Amino acid sequence: MAAHWRRLCYPKIDEATQEAESCRDRVAWVECLPAPNISCRLDNGTEFLFSGEEVGFNRTAPCRNVTGYSYKVAVALSLFLGWLGADRFYLGYPALGLLKFCTVGFCGIGSLMDFLLIAMQIVGPSDGSDYILDYYGARLTRLSINNDTYRRTQLSL
Repeated sequence: MAAHWRRLCYPKIDEATQEAESCRDRVAWVECLPAPNISCRLDNGTEFLFSGEEVGFNRTAPCRNVTGYSYKVAVALSLFLGWLGADRFYLGYPALGLLKFCTVGFCGIGSLMDFLLIAMQIVGPSDGSDYILDYYGARLTRLSINNDTYRRTQLSL
């Protein structure tokens, strides 16, 4: 059963960043394994029969630019130490962090606003990268069906 799911074009996921290992410039190069007993005619006219174990083709998949900032850490810092500016220091905004520290989080209003902005992922790391999320694909996106959408077959018990 596990070999069946492996035949689809899924990228290898880096445990540290929770993104594709081959991610460069928001695009990952993915190796795809065709189903067994599929034959293809090569350019030289010979036919090749796939066993299901060899790479048949490659495709690109979108990925995120992740450099090491954790979403959970940013939200926790904002919730508990946001009035000290710890969230802004962590995300790489030292001037705003110092301003929040000196004004006690803009008297609490700035801390609440920053918590909401970080929790909704409107404010991110200063280097323009994305947050590391807990598991692959856990980002706020609108669901849609397109040519890249995969439907898994249901297993009957």
